[in-house]
Amino acid sequence: MQLNYYKEPFEKFLTTYEEVGYVEILSYPVIYASGLPNVKVREVVMFDDGSLGYVTSLDKEYVEILLFSKDGLRIGSKIARTGNVLEIPVGEELLGTSITPLGFSIYEGYPAKRKADFRPIDIHALDISYREKITEPVETGVALVDLLIPLGKGQREMIVGDRKTGKTEFLLQTMLSQAKKGTICIYAAIGKKKIDIKKVENFFVRNGIIENSIIVATSSSDALGLVYLTPYSAMSIAEYFRDLGRDVLLILDDMSTHAKFYREISLLSKRFPGRSSYPGDIFYTHSRLLERAGNFKHPSGKPVSITCLPVAESIEGDISGYIQTNLMSITDGHVYFDKDLFANGRRPAINYFLSVTRVGRQTQSQIRWGVNRELNSFLTLLEKTQSFIHFGAELNEGIRSTLSMGEHVLAFFDQPMDKVISINMQIVLFGMIWLGFFKSETNERIQFITQLSIEKYRSDQKFKEKIDKLISDATDFNNLLGSLSIKKDEILSFYQL
Repeated sequence: MQLNYYKEPFEKFLTTYEEVGYVEILSYPVIYASGLPNVKVREVVMFDDGSLGYVTSLDKEYVEILLFSKDGLRIGSKIARTGNVLEIPVGEELLGTSITPLGFSIYEGYPAKRKADFRPIDIHALDISYREKITEPVETGVALVDLLIPLGKGQREMIVGDRKTGKTEFLLQTMLSQAKKGTICIYAAIGKKKIDIKKVENFFVRNGIIENSIIVATSSSDALGLVYLTPYSAMSIAEYFRDLGRDVLLILDDMSTHAKFYREISLLSKRFPGRSSYPGDIFYTHSRLLERAGNFKHPSGKPVSITCLPVAESIEGDISGYIQTNLMSITDGHVYFDKDLFANGRRPAINYFLSVTRVGRQTQSQIRWGVNRELNSFLTLLEKTQSFIHFGAELNEGIRSTLSMGEHVLAFFDQPMDKVISINMQIVLFGMIWLGFFKSETNERIQFITQLSIEKYRSDQKFKEKIDKLISDATDFNNLLGSLSIKKDEILSFYQL
């Protein structure tokens, strides 16, 4: 089906369907119209000023239409059917662009360059017969997540936390890591400030990944109908690239804002409010969207995935809110950003004790399993030790050793937002800290060594080959520790320590 309502005039549709509707009740962004007896739910309609609307429900007297513009209509405005469901133009030409949910450039205001390929915005998710088990890991480049809260390709992982706790920075790091591996990265900015959208675009340009990325954006000043469509349009674009055999990383930032805008639309539509005034179908609305992500079969024989990271905002650290718990039950886990950790200077401020990954661990190798097990055990011990010394207990040698190692591990986990660490480098670097290679170093030196490792792994081919060989030759984490002990002097010589 070709999307013709972008280029055909209003009179063409009046002639085609011989139905003339009129605006009867106007309550932005919802209007009620009469005179369209054969219109269908989810059909696009056009108004006499050229603006578009979307049929959301029908009753005996009126047709309820969601508007995609903020003004210009009046009581009595004419309406024409288009005969099409709501679609978005898709194609490889979208790579490197920033568009609205209807496919227009957010700068020029006209449709982005594209082929005649279109995707419905709101469709049913593929059933289980099209899906594959999640087996491939997603490297975020953030050591704390990759080693403690691993993610898999096709996983839906909620990112939750208070405002200004580093959620967007983590998402940008993840996109940077994945885009460099050839994954298509789609960032859906839902009702964000225009300056925040521009910052994301500048990040893509600065790091050279803009040609592998797409931004689908609406600002808080856009029409409510457009803001509501944003995640659906982004998901449809992701499905287009999935069908081409390309893995996709989809960021939905954020679903709490989406729920608020949908609540406003529902209340203006006179729908019965439920808990916290949200509409009764808010769970269905979000689950219908997020179920479209996953790991899928492909004719090429190689599974292809849409990895989805929806964001939810908490208030004062409360993750038991209505929308947050809804998303928890839809997704495969969550990463929790703690405002107290952020205030204490931790970057990223992730509380790993309150974070969950339900399917990511099944993608781990034996070495990563060993690292995860050792880290979980040690961090639990560190938490208990820190609680214990609050009672004024004397610090014996064992407690001092645990606290010192804890400081070094936490210093290793701190990393700048524009830096990503390869998983092999993460494992080897943690093994070196675990064996006490840098026992006499300060926390600042540990962070310097971590940054030096990132740069040497990226620029020094000989060093990279040495690290990769250590990982490929090891059968498990203990075996890797043995190899590191034997080659300690050789590895440290790279650092000139």
